[in-house]
This record gives sequence, C-alpha cells and structure tokens, in this order.
Amino acid sequence: MNDLHHLTIHESHTLLKEKKFSSVELTRAVLKYLESIDGKIRACMRITAEQAMASAAAADKAIAEGRCSPLTGVPAIIKDNMCTRGITTTCGSKMLENFVPPYNAHVIEKLNSVNAVMVGKANMDEFAMGSSTENSAFFTTHNPWKLDCVPGGSSGGSAAAVAADACIYALGSDTGGSIRQPAGFCGVVGLKPTYGRVSRYGLVAFASSLDQIGPLAKDVTDAALIMNVISGHDKRDSTTVPLEVPDYTRALKTDIKGLKVGVPREYLVEGMQPAVRKAIETAAKKLAELGALVEWNVSLPNTRYGLAAYYILAPSEASANLARYDGVKYGYSYRETTSMWESMEKTKQFGFGAEVKRRIMLGTYALSAGYYDAYYLKAQKVRTLIKRDFDRAFEKYDVLVTPTSPTVAFQIGEKSDDPLQMYLSDICTLPINIAGVPAISIPAGFADGLPVGMQFIGKHFGEETLLRAAFAYEQATPWHKQKPSLA
Repeated sequence: MNDLHHLTIHESHTLLKEKKFSSVELTRAVLKYLESIDGKIRACMRITAEQAMASAAAADKAIAEGRCSPLTGVPAIIKDNMCTRGITTTCGSKMLENFVPPYNAHVIEKLNSVNAVMVGKANMDEFAMGSSTENSAFFTTHNPWKLDCVPGGSSGGSAAAVAADACIYALGSDTGGSIRQPAGFCGVVGLKPTYGRVSRYGLVAFASSLDQIGPLAKDVTDAALIMNVISGHDKRDSTTVPLEVPDYTRALKTDIKGLKVGVPREYLVEGMQPAVRKAIETAAKKLAELGALVEWNVSLPNTRYGLAAYYILAPSEASANLARYDGVKYGYSYRETTSMWESMEKTKQFGFGAEVKRRIMLGTYALSAGYYDAYYLKAQKVRTLIKRDFDRAFEKYDVLVTPTSPTVAFQIGEKSDDPLQMYLSDICTLPINIAGVPAISIPAGFADGLPVGMQFIGKHFGEETLLRAAFAYEQATPWHKQKPSLA
C-alpha cells in the first residue's frame, strides 16, 4: 500500500472496483507521499488533507453502491485559479491571498459529481502570467527531474505534482501554453482543449478569449478519462459550445495507418536546442514507422506574428479583467490612507507582482485612445490570419506535429531578468490559443537529462484525433514510463 501514488487513473479505477484497496487508503497513501516530498518540489499552495479524506469516504460509499466512474475516489490536485468553495483560491497572488470563494468552478462541480478527491491546490504564476512558476507571489516550484530547474508555467505546480507522483492527475489552465509547456518540461501529458469545449465558469480570468481548462496526466488514457468528465456545455459560460461530448477513450487506438501528419517549418525556430530538434525529428520518423503519412516543411506563414499578436491581445484582456481588483469589492485592500483614490492606487501597487503590473501596463497602452487601431485592432486581424493558416492546413492534414517548447527546462533564475527571453519559451504554443484549436503535449525523449515535449495540434473539436495520434506514439515508445528520482 506504500506505492499507490505511482498509479494512473485507469489503474486506480480498476483496483478500486476490485476492492483491492479503498479510496480512503489510496488518498491516505497519496497524501503521505505528497507531504513527504512537497518540501522539495513545492508544488502545492496548500494541501487539503481533511477535505480529501472526507471526499474519499464519500467515494467509497458511492463505489459500494455501484456508482463508480473512472475518477471516483481518485486523488487530484487543482490549479489555484479555479474557485473551490470554502477553500482559499489565491491565483498565486497577494491580491487574493485570503480569498475564500463562496462557490465552485464548473469543473470542480463536474469532479464532485463523480466523487473525485482533491488533495491540494497547485502553485502557479501570479494570475497565470508566466512560463516558469517563478512569478508566484509566494514561492517557486521546482522541476522534479532537476530541482534547480523550473517546471514551466503557469501550471507548473500541477505539472510538477503529476510528474513527481504527488497526485494521480491534475487540472491546469492554458492561456498561451500554460498546460502544455509545463507538461513538456516535466515529462507528463498536458491537453489544451478547443476553446469552448470546457467551461471557464469559476476560473479566475487572465485573458477571456484565450483561457481554457484542461488535464495534466501521467498518460494519454488518463487525459481522455478526465476530458470525459470536465467537457461539455455550461449555460453560465456563453462561450461553451453545445456539442455532445464523445467518449474520448474510444479514440485510443494504436492503428494510425494513413493518418496525415504535417510538420510546420515555422515551429522549428532559430535558436532551438539541437537535442530538442533531434528528438522531434526522431518522433516524427516513429510516427511514419507506425503508418502515418508524414510531410515535412508544411508552412503556416503567419506563425511568425503569433508572439507579437499574443502580447497585445492577452495583456489587453488582462488589463480589463484585473481592473476589478481595486480594494473595494474583495481581495487585498490598502487601508493606510484617508483617500479612496490613493487606496485604490496603493492596492494595485502592493497587491500585484511585477509581471502582472507589466502586462496591465502593456494592455492599457494598447487599448488607449490613439493606439487601439495601431495595436489591438491590428493584432485581432493577425489573429484571423493565424486561424486561417490552421484552417488551410487541416484541409490537408489530420494533425500537425511540433516541439512543445524550443528548449528543455531552464535553471531557476536564468530568465527572470529578461522578460522577452521568458516569453519566447511559449513561442510554439501561443498560436494554438490565438486560433482556439486543441493541442496536446506528450513526452518524446530527453535532452541533457530533462524531458522533451512533443505537441500534436488538431482542428477545432478534433480532440479525438489528437488523442489517437498521441496514444499510438505513446504506446510505441518508453518515454511516459520514465520517472524522476526524488530520493
């Protein structure tokens, strides 16, 4: 019973149904391991042991009554920007350090409906703004593969926890790569669904037209099982699409003969780590060996503008979304003044971190009179061009294959003083959010002892094809079975 934390969702589900152990025993084992290693990786903002054990007891009762879905009784960690009723949700910011939501996010309601178990809230970059989890207002999370390296961001805590077996699975959010990039850095599976496939109700907003919740998992099968639960229309989120949710596990087939795969040359960027390029080229060849029709040098010409467009669109939306934190409604409030206006100014000055303030200023400038047409409107036009590139590509190809990031995980502090270099970490993931298409990152090898992520990109609501391609590659390679040593 001491190694139950190593299990996947599907393994846990089988053993729970067979009464090999109870959810209480599984949860206790996961909590014990999480508490023993979290001092090293610092993945959790808080561990919710008491609530977890109560949920596990309820899950055991549900299993005894024959109400057992694959996530029932299985311990998870949730990124700390998803509202959890009665449990502090900080979004990695001093601004919300003491915020206790009176309601649950839609995805939490979905998990509760199948008696899932939450063992903790994951650390993250403040308001999901960052690529390394160094922008958390509280502490930096460490990569389980090499503790002096970053786990990626902004869902770095979620990815590190899954990679370290500190939970069975996790949820993250992805605005410009914040699920996939840390998944790549930590050697786990991370899926960014199509925009509108998963409700954003209860997700603390960064950039509303880009944000999407998705799974971080130990393998592709688990990602499909999570998607089965969290996907679907929500009348409280008008951007969710009222499409039927398929059983994603039916897409998990090893036969990809005839699957048309394109490798866009724009994603093999200048300055890419040679070992990362080699790993992706080797992975593409493996797909060809499995029967896929792989074509190199596919062109998505407007990709080159993705980074610039993103850093107009996302900060602009952030400047509007974060205007609500004024010290009046909720959250941190600077009180040591007699002036309301000074209080609001000081609240933002001391409540927000440097990166958040940087992006608010960028967004406010882009939306200001005289600059709206020159920056924000032009970025929206570029967004349309990027989407059209993907639309044209998917007329010919079933999936596109790219690196998840141009490098493996970098050292903590290496890029913290150079925001532009930090932003370039997401250059392969940003266009996917701009276009609203789905993408998945899976392990594809190692470089310098650190995991390399490979990204599959699909057409709108093409998650089944993504999962099929990812599963076939995963089953033909050993990478997803590799585990970091935290001894």
